[in-house]
Amino acid sequence: MKLLSIILFSLFAPSLTWLGDFNIAKTEAAKTHKLIVINFSGSDWCGPCIRLRKEILESSNFEVYAADHLLLVRADFPRQKKNLPGKEQVKLNEALAEKYNAEGKFPYTILVDENGKVLKAWDGYPDETPEQFITDIKKYEAR
Repeated sequence: MKLLSIILFSLFAPSLTWLGDFNIAKTEAAKTHKLIVINFSGSDWCGPCIRLRKEILESSNFEVYAADHLLLVRADFPRQKKNLPGKEQVKLNEALAEKYNAEGKFPYTILVDENGKVLKAWDGYPDETPEQFITDIKKYEAR
């Protein structure tokens, strides 16, 4: 039965897109009035970043919630040459970090409104379940 549930979820699960351009997210948020989650990550060197992605941001509960309620932006700063994004994406990531993560914290995740105003920040790995993470976000909906 559990295997059937997993198979069905994978077939019908919402497909999440993590954007690389915050300006696109802001434009979409202005139309839809969704909140934006920005995740600063070091995907190939930062243990807590990898854990956050696997345990919370890629959890089925978060993905289901985010599909209908959030826009997602990831600014990734990998170190291995094979994982480096293109030059244009590097510029976008650096500009986003300059604005929202000048101290260079990893992982660093923020919730912003459609105007880019920071509503909530998680510095490091949030020591909470995906459900608690979602509850934190829900506090800022429809304000």
